[in-house]
Amino acid sequence: MKKDFDMTLPYVPRDFRVMIEESARDYGDREAYIVKTKREKDGEAAEYRHVTFNEFKEEIRILGTALLDMFPVGAHIGVMGESRYEWCLSYLSVTSSGDVVVPVDKELNKEEICHVLSESGSCAIIVSEKVYGKALKSALPELPLLKYCILMDEGDEDPEEDEEAVDGGNGEGVRILRLKTLMERGRELLENGDTKYDEAVIDPEAMSVLIFTSGTTGVSKGVMLSQKNILTDIVSVLRCLDHSCEDSMLSILPIHHTYECTTTFLVSFRMGARVAFCEGIRYIGKNISEYRPTMMMLVPLILENLYGKIVKQAKSTRAKWFGFKFLLGLSGVLRRFGINAGRKFFKAAHEALGGRIKLVVAGAAAMKPEVCRDLERMGFKVRQGYGLTETSPILCVNRDNGNEYESVGPAMPGISIRIADPDDEGKGEIQAKGDNVMLGYYNNPEATKNAFTEDGWFRTGDQGRLDSKGRLYITGRIKNIIVTSTGKNIFPEELEGKLEDVPYIKECVVWGDNTVEGEDTVVCATVFPDIDAVKNAMAEAGAGAEAGTADDAGGSSADASEAEEDALYDAAWKYIWNEIKVINKDVPAYKRICALELVRSEMPKTSTNKIQRFKLTHGKRNGNRFE
Repeated sequence: MKKDFDMTLPYVPRDFRVMIEESARDYGDREAYIVKTKREKDGEAAEYRHVTFNEFKEEIRILGTALLDMFPVGAHIGVMGESRYEWCLSYLSVTSSGDVVVPVDKELNKEEICHVLSESGSCAIIVSEKVYGKALKSALPELPLLKYCILMDEGDEDPEEDEEAVDGGNGEGVRILRLKTLMERGRELLENGDTKYDEAVIDPEAMSVLIFTSGTTGVSKGVMLSQKNILTDIVSVLRCLDHSCEDSMLSILPIHHTYECTTTFLVSFRMGARVAFCEGIRYIGKNISEYRPTMMMLVPLILENLYGKIVKQAKSTRAKWFGFKFLLGLSGVLRRFGINAGRKFFKAAHEALGGRIKLVVAGAAAMKPEVCRDLERMGFKVRQGYGLTETSPILCVNRDNGNEYESVGPAMPGISIRIADPDDEGKGEIQAKGDNVMLGYYNNPEATKNAFTEDGWFRTGDQGRLDSKGRLYITGRIKNIIVTSTGKNIFPEELEGKLEDVPYIKECVVWGDNTVEGEDTVVCATVFPDIDAVKNAMAEAGAGAEAGTADDAGGSSADASEAEEDALYDAAWKYIWNEIKVINKDVPAYKRICALELVRSEMPKTSTNKIQRFKLTHGKRNGNRFE
């Protein structure tokens, strides 16, 4: 077992290619990946491909050779698709060739894809066929720098026949190839003595990964990570885990996300563990039973949903609920004496996760302490971590000794954390320093400068405090960013920009509501409406703006005035909500505004006329309205 709170950082591989060589040397013919090539259907068993560490190393060299034959060292190449073997192969082939990989979220819409690929200067993208047809194909005419689109899927055609040119923004067309075509080219080049891959020089401190934070034009930023950044974080994570090459992981989260990419894909590869890939959200249960992982990296929402199902089942009868609570309490007492009876008491819950889980790490969003505590009592080892894309990403993680449910743990080895300008309660901005911290934001020196203090500490934009043992507690967010329970990042400014174009809105603030248990974060909009614009719209529609007179209302003029105002604001809500529904059609599902509240006075502002978000209070949400 790794020594808890050991802050020393051992040897870090020079670059990804060295890491690949070392993993192949250490684990050689062990299974690195299990890849489903054919699903179970009509009574026929599923088929699998078993890829060893040696085979993976060789395929990286083959694809890397083909890429260097097509592009110069330093080319920017996107990778976009589901969590799958070809994604991992592409990522390491690009980076170990000296090129720059640009991981792209497969859920982006056309506008966002164009922004990421244009801003990154990508000349090619390796993409799954499903994702290509969904949004990328229609974006090609607006991507003049893109020259190649390489499909991960094999297809039925021979390599010579599956090349075609489609209209591209460069007037020359975008060449469509298949990954198997490049693999065959790479093999042929190597057989003929090509040494480009072996001779390519990698600068471990130069940008190697360019990943864009969530958002669209003018909002998202390209985070520049070096191989040294990421390898430092990998070694730090391994220093904190109880692991071996006998372990097995199931990749569930989106692999373009730095959390999944570093902790499941790259950490597993270096520690010699096997990785299997989840086929999609609806297949999670089936895939867990199928691959029986020993370790998983998850977002809190998945664990909270699992816990919710267990509790719901326990509450089906009073007797079951009493027995569940009794065993939970008894298990908690026994744990104090070093006895883990949870596996026996809650065997069915463990079987639901494959029966072999020894560690679950929750990150990318906050987790309810009570859920973490009860899962531990049920025999699961749950550890929370904290980090950001800009820090490769993990900064802190709980260890076996001193695990605190409300904390995300102490800083990992080789990483320093401090609280800047703490208040009377010890709360302040969380700042970090270490070799895992990004190089900066791509082509954005101003944002890069603002991200660091004068003495070189990275500003996380999050608020927290440290206890006497150095454990970090997240107490709030300084930045306006909304982080959903599934780890998605939403920039309010992006949606506010769209709302500001609505003629019935004077001021607006977009925020996330996570007050309902078991429900993902709901994106809400608080709006100060332009009542004159609403009146004009009602007049044009022939509805009039009058709510009646004092006599009509059957009461005083004050009562009539109040009723008239209520009617106007009700009309304003309807007009604005209809506009929001139009906006929602053009943004991904997780960014859609699902609730609207109106305020009847201007929002509090600073002396420079900026809205003070933290001073806003919200009513109780009832569906898509507020009471």
